[in-house]
Amino acid sequence: MVIPFSAGTFPGAEQTVNFLEAPVPQLDTVQVDSSHGPEFPGEEAQLAKYRAHLDWMERIALSPEASRDFVRNNANSL
Repeated sequence: MVIPFSAGTFPGAEQTVNFLEAPVPQLDTVQVDSSHGPEFPGEEAQLAKYRAHLDWMERIALSPEASRDFVRNNANSL
């Protein structure tokens, strides 16, 4: 997924976040890479925050096809 620069800055842009969805929401896991090493926030409120943030990122991201074209066009211009 490619988020265009036109979307502006957003919280968490400087972090790597892995969100693993399980068959039941209680088993969902978030891993956030930080300068101190990986962190695994597990409180339901924290998980809900990351779910909402990633949903928002998906809404502003380019479509899969547009993301592919963006990457190809930029790779070809190197």
